[in-house]
Amino acid sequence: MLSAIATVLLVPPVNLVFVALAGMALARFRPTAGRRLTFFALLALLLLAMPIVPGLLLQGLERGLDPPGAQSGAQSGARPVPQAIVILGADADAAGSRPEQAEVGELTLQRLRGGAALAQASGLPVLVTGGVVSEAGPPVAVLMARSLAEDFGTPARWVEPASKTTWENAAFSAAMLRREGIGTVLLVTHPWHMRRALIAFRAAGLAALPAPLPPERPPHLAWGTVVPRISAWEHSYFALHEWIGCAWYAFRAGIAPPAAAPSR
Repeated sequence: MLSAIATVLLVPPVNLVFVALAGMALARFRPTAGRRLTFFALLALLLLAMPIVPGLLLQGLERGLDPPGAQSGAQSGARPVPQAIVILGADADAAGSRPEQAEVGELTLQRLRGGAALAQASGLPVLVTGGVVSEAGPPVAVLMARSLAEDFGTPARWVEPASKTTWENAAFSAAMLRREGIGTVLLVTHPWHMRRALIAFRAAGLAALPAPLPPERPPHLAWGTVVPRISAWEHSYFALHEWIGCAWYAFRAGIAPPAAAPSR
């Protein structure tokens, strides 16, 4: 609950609404400062609603990441040889009123599709990671393992169902894999999430090699990309959430590595 509130307060565009309201209130006592604050918040909301802005923010997150096929160079000795594939969970879909009717969400399904293709091409074992995202449903990792087996014919060797954040994805997965003598993994997630995931997994002591899903088409300046759209706010939220998260994870990694999962 506190994490969700902190996210709303820290990550645009939702928090900009509160900034605008604060500016309006301030204008009663400090007219110039209040109007400037309100103008800044409304202008930022407008810019973040233009598809070109989140497109550029997301492109910055994706820059410099290797495509999945580039990992074949690991066999030449240029990189550590991967020993397993880790697929990070994202969302779940409550398809019915009963927990057993839950399914993986769209983002998670995209990651499973990419991870399954990589596993079938490489023959590497798969770990799926993700905890409970809603009170009514099972852990995302459990749904992922079921989908991998039933939909892609690729069983998961390890299921990590306790993590609630990417930081915990890394910590708990690393603890499981180290017990199997595994220290190098291919990491499967969306390109916009990969940078933050790499920080967490490397801080947890794994040699994590990026195997992101194919990136979106690079943004280009055109009439349609500067016309405000509601959907652009969602993309702006994803991009800014990741940029802020990267900075926070880099700071955390400099203080202390992630803690392992508690024993059960």
